[in-house]
Amino acid sequence: MPQPILYLAITNHGFGHATRAAAIAAEIQRLDPEIVLILATTAPRSVLEAYIPGDFIHRPRALDVGIIQQDSLTMDKPATLEKLREIRSRQQATIASEANFILQNKAGLVLGDIPPLAAPIAKAAGVPGWMMSNFGWDFIYRDWGGEFLEMADWISDCFSQCDRLFRMPFHESMQAFPTVTDVGLTGVAPRFEAAEVLAKFNLTDTPKEKIILVTFGGLGLDRVPYENLTHLSDYQFLCFDNNAPDLPNLIKVDDRFYRPIDLMPICGRLLSKPGYSTFSEACRYEIPVMTVTREGFAESPILLEGIQDYAEHQIWSLDEFFNGDWSNIRQPMNPPRKSKKLPKDGNLTIAQAVVDYLRS
Repeated sequence: MPQPILYLAITNHGFGHATRAAAIAAEIQRLDPEIVLILATTAPRSVLEAYIPGDFIHRPRALDVGIIQQDSLTMDKPATLEKLREIRSRQQATIASEANFILQNKAGLVLGDIPPLAAPIAKAAGVPGWMMSNFGWDFIYRDWGGEFLEMADWISDCFSQCDRLFRMPFHESMQAFPTVTDVGLTGVAPRFEAAEVLAKFNLTDTPKEKIILVTFGGLGLDRVPYENLTHLSDYQFLCFDNNAPDLPNLIKVDDRFYRPIDLMPICGRLLSKPGYSTFSEACRYEIPVMTVTREGFAESPILLEGIQDYAEHQIWSLDEFFNGDWSNIRQPMNPPRKSKKLPKDGNLTIAQAVVDYLRS
């Protein structure tokens, strides 16, 4: 039997999609080490290697744009629209090029998270096209109205060519997809024991409820008001922001071998923005979440509803975050509104389906 090959296309937006797709790629690799993984994405190889322990082929391709952002909260809609038009104008060349690559390399399946062109690429290559996500880009752009409506319709048409969608929790309806399979939470496991991480950062004697991880995704946030930490000297904060000021109760994690998930188990709380990967991993490990709101992003209200349903939480307004004194940290967390927990089988369900198909 020829060696099975998976073409995994990842949206060109931030690192959240790349890390969750890489986590599923790692699970596929664990289940069947002989499957060749081709990752079509502009995400840096170093980011992918942090989540995939084995070999893979990195094919740097920008199949979509997502949203062009200055940081994790600031969106550039005009630049996004311009890039969308450019991608649409050359879609036939992109589809032909990637379909030819798939045929030449004998890939048996396309899995996308969640560039719209992945579905027509698979169709052109004559192989099944599957996708996985909690939202589609048509949902995001349609909410912006105006000239984005035409783009949303185009993307919905692309999605309608998808053979199977694995729909993750905290999702919109994703009506453009004809066949939907709901799955549980996705994410990765920490690399280290909690005791090892506590020792590494000299936190062994710090109560867990006093340790807070501040993370705003791969794009970061340029204007975090770290000066508020001086009023919270009994708490210890961790961040991945090398530009943060030097403060006695702020640890800047500059070792890229550590990922947010490696620090979550030692933390009593997480301070972040609405984002599927962060929320999913927090729920998987039952880490209380303090989150700011995010304006103008249609996925955000759905994520905020989800985190209120399934995690201990606080919702901060942008004014409270940027202009307040962060005294909310001293307030009790709100309990989850639902007692039932979300299933945690997303990685395995998707990976097993891929392995079963490629081995069939």
